[in-house]
Amino acid sequence: MRLAQRVSRIQPSATLAINSKARALRQQGTHVVNFGVGEPDFGTPLHIQQAAIKAIRDGHTRYTPVSGIDQLKEAICDTLRNDYGLTYHNENVLVTCGGKHALYNLFQVLLEAGDEVIIPSPYWVSYPEMVALAEATPVMVSCLQTNNFKLHPSDLERAITPSTRLLILNSPSNPTGAHYTRKELEGLAELLLRHPQVLIVSDDIYYRILFSGQEWVSLGMVDEELRSRMFIVNGVSKTYCMTGWRIGYLIGNREVVKAATKIQSQSTTNPTSISQYAALAALRGDQGFVRTMATAFEERCHYVMDRLGELPGVSCPTPAGAFYVFPNFSSFFGKSGKGKLIRDSLALADYLMEHAHVALVPGGPFGEDQCLRFSYALSMEDLQEGFNRISRAIMELS
Repeated sequence: MRLAQRVSRIQPSATLAINSKARALRQQGTHVVNFGVGEPDFGTPLHIQQAAIKAIRDGHTRYTPVSGIDQLKEAICDTLRNDYGLTYHNENVLVTCGGKHALYNLFQVLLEAGDEVIIPSPYWVSYPEMVALAEATPVMVSCLQTNNFKLHPSDLERAITPSTRLLILNSPSNPTGAHYTRKELEGLAELLLRHPQVLIVSDDIYYRILFSGQEWVSLGMVDEELRSRMFIVNGVSKTYCMTGWRIGYLIGNREVVKAATKIQSQSTTNPTSISQYAALAALRGDQGFVRTMATAFEERCHYVMDRLGELPGVSCPTPAGAFYVFPNFSSFFGKSGKGKLIRDSLALADYLMEHAHVALVPGGPFGEDQCLRFSYALSMEDLQEGFNRISRAIMELS
């Protein structure tokens, strides 16, 4: 069967592939500690569940406007006003089937062949693939571990060309947990102001999960001129433990949002009506759960960093948010264990899966092959057991 060429331009999601392997082992009766999962391990708060049930009982089970119900868009605008200090209106908002869908719609509207998109590396695995699907060219800019994997203005300047259309900035970051400070963003803003053709995608999906009193700040908050060039992508998946509910949103220039709505009208139409009412309850309801969850992730982060510090030859910047760490395991490359040569991050991840029954995502698909991505959206018991297994398996390499 002949397939369209666009399929050959993209790779399947590495994180989903790891989860699939872990699931297969579990079905065989193996206890796998899964550090590969990219979703909170907490349940969706009860008041959000109840809002969904009420929506069903109230008959909110039919089509909604393609761009989402007005009540939810108003709640999103209020959230931006409260958390960002920025004013948007319903016409600036598109509700989508998850944050990834918001990015996909935006790229389809803004990008075409010949355009370049700057992606700081390490990066979320789906960015370059979605850029390629829009026939544009992803341009990876390596960010050093010594700079906490964050983009430096000089590196950004070298990457900008007349073909540069977009810069994607994800803070806090998947896979590193890095979060840009106001001063760091001011440095990037100063450079971007000299390149008015460069639009900005601010992927803020983890913005409520910050540690150590970190201030939430984005590029649009540090410079008013950049706001007209910035598109905010967010959703309820990570903040409210609603990954399966599939509600994200895109915020920005109304003409671009209108065009993205047109794309959505010919693909998914509206996001699930019931999930929209659940998301409305999430944004309008008590936010105490979010703070409790962020505190729990911070405590787990401390534990994970302590355990990583016990592994010889492993280095890792301390995350400022999200629920990931991205440690460097390259000191084990070239070693062998159980008859397997560890050539790269994929080989090490396979070794740990097969012999320690621990699922980790290799760093290569994130743009840094020396590292492995750990999610610590696990119970403390699983974290402890997982690191015990990793420690034993690593010590067997020689």
